[in-house]
Amino acid sequence: MSEISFTQKQRQEIIDALQRYFEDELEFDLGQFDADFLLDFITKKIGPAFYNQGIRDAQQVLDLKLADINDELYQIEKDDMV
Repeated sequence: MSEISFTQKQRQEIIDALQRYFEDELEFDLGQFDADFLLDFITKKIGPAFYNQGIRDAQQVLDLKLADINDELYQIEKDDMV
């Protein structure tokens, strides 16, 4: 599995969101350095669970679409005269 990574812009937006959450909900000033380490921890330790769930969800959607295609192909199938 490849490593979960973000662009620098995405990373900064996530860090900003973490800092806002800590300030608004926990009344704690999470500095840039600490937020950066927290993001690394979340990405490495918790991120794979979310990533894998996304893969499972995508697989389920794909399975449903393939089942629809299979049904449509069955509907247009012609009887063999052989």
